[in-house]
This record gives sequence, structure tokens and C-alpha cells, in this order.
Amino acid sequence: MKTWFITGISSGLGKALAQTVIENGDFVIGTFRNQIQADEFNNHHKDEAFAFTLDITKENEIENAVKLVSEKFGNIDVLVNNAGFGFAGAIEETSTSESREIFEANFFGTLKLTQSFLPMLRQQKSGHIIQISSHGGFKAFPGFGIYNASKFALEGFSEALAIEVAPLGIKLTIVEPGPFRTNFAGSSFKLANKIIAEYNGTAGAFRERMKQVDGKQEGDPIKASQAIIDIAKLDNPPLRLPLGKIAIVSLTAKLDSVQKDINAYKNIAESVVY
Repeated sequence: MKTWFITGISSGLGKALAQTVIENGDFVIGTFRNQIQADEFNNHHKDEAFAFTLDITKENEIENAVKLVSEKFGNIDVLVNNAGFGFAGAIEETSTSESREIFEANFFGTLKLTQSFLPMLRQQKSGHIIQISSHGGFKAFPGFGIYNASKFALEGFSEALAIEVAPLGIKLTIVEPGPFRTNFAGSSFKLANKIIAEYNGTAGAFRERMKQVDGKQEGDPIKASQAIIDIAKLDNPPLRLPLGKIAIVSLTAKLDSVQKDINAYKNIAESVVY
């Protein structure tokens, strides 16, 4: 039986993953932002799971959480950094404070939690870190740029970390879901306070599309959860795991775009060397 630590299990993919892990016979340590939700979860899942509150934007809460897990459970086998939120707004529309709020949750919180668990994983010489990113962590979209930036940053440090910890027996996988039928595009989705009319055809169109697809996304969170569990069983899991047909299209489009530019401007690129 594996022990999973999953952040943000109150809704969406985190909730589905926690439930599926429990149904598969593993033990879940999960986090909520709300104590009432944590208490209800614990009452419902006695001996199957344990939940507590954690705000990943607060470093002292992260440090206390890792200490609690270490003292109460000894170690974990899988760390799933899932907590975070979505945000839409053109780059010019997004304030610095809004950008910082996104990065505090999607990047700095995840970074700090990962760093805080690494001593435990190094000591046990095992473990699997699963970073919940997005197809938007690989390819950017108009109206999604600051969210894209936060996930690009997550993927950047995770790529490097995967190489650093591989000799230590620790694995890392970046999960890149496309649109899934969660409340990502609903109540947990934030919008820039400022709207500039000139961006209505790009960022504005993206905002409207997000509203229209809410509840109609192609992805099944339960199937995604099982896919993540299956990956966690592999001796050599992938660095990246796109989930959904749209995610495949997004990643392929980005790769094709990069290759096209390399092919078209290779002579200029090579001309600048001594």
C-alpha cells in the first residue's frame, strides 16, 4: 500500500484523484483550505485517509504540514502538487498584484512544498513527485498568459529537478491535462479586474469561451485519476503525461511551431557563432 500526499482535494482533479486512490487501496493524506471540509472528509474516510487544512501560499503552514506528516506517518510514496487556480486576462489587463497571487499559488507554493518534502524522499531513496501542470504549461494561449507563465515556471524547475533527483531514486512526472469537467472554469476561475476593449477579439474571446465550455469539457476526472495512478506504478514513468485529446493537439502544435522556426531560421541561428 502506497501513501499519497495530495494538495487541494476539495474539488476537481484533486478530489477525483483522492477518491480513486482510496478505492485502489492506497492511503491518502490530503489538504483542504476549509476545516469543516477536512473534518467531513476524515469522518467519511476513517482508516483510509487523513486530511488537514493547508494554504500553500503560507510557508510556515507548509513547514508545519511536512512536520506533521513526518511525525504521524513517517514517510510518503507519492507527492501530488495539485493545489492552484486558473486565471484569465490579457497581459496588459493583468495587474502586478494579480500576477503575484497566481504565482504564489501555482509556482511558489508548489516549489516550497516540493523542496520541503525532498529531505524525506532523499532519506528514503524513493518517491514519485507528480506535478499537476496543464497543456497551458507547455503552450500559451491569448488571455491565459499569466496563468501560462506560472505553469511554464512550474515545468521549468520540475524538468531540472527530475534530472537532479533521478540518481537518488526519486521520480518526477509533469501531468498536463487539457480541459476537464471540473470547476476549473467555474467557481475557482479568476478574471482580471481590468478589461481593455481592444483585446476583446483575443483575450476577451478566450474568457467567453471558458464560460461556455464550463461543464462541457472533454476530460473525465475519474479516468484522469486512474491514468495518474497507473503512471505511479511504473518503474520508469514519463517526464510528461498529457491528458486528453486537446492536450495532445496543444503539445503537438507547439512542437511543430518550434520546429518550423528552427528549420526556417537555422542559417541565422548558426551565423552568430565565432
